[in-house]
Amino acid sequence: MSEKTELISKMLEMQKKFIAYEHDNGVSMADYYAAKEGHTLHNYREEYAELAAKVNAMAHEEKGSKRFY
Repeated sequence: MSEKTELISKMLEMQKKFIAYEHDNGVSMADYYAAKEGHTLHNYREEYAELAAKVNAMAHEEKGSKRFY
């Protein structure tokens, strides 16, 4: 399995866990943006964004395109 495929699989697993948590408990803005250490969503947003950025960079590299930020 390629690294990009592994990252995407991890992102999908994270989404499934997030949705399950949300259905069972609800998610407040504090939970999503500033969950305390030990909370299921602690660092979720940051980790997911990091994975998404890596996948995005890999896709641009594969196609030879450039990102404009």
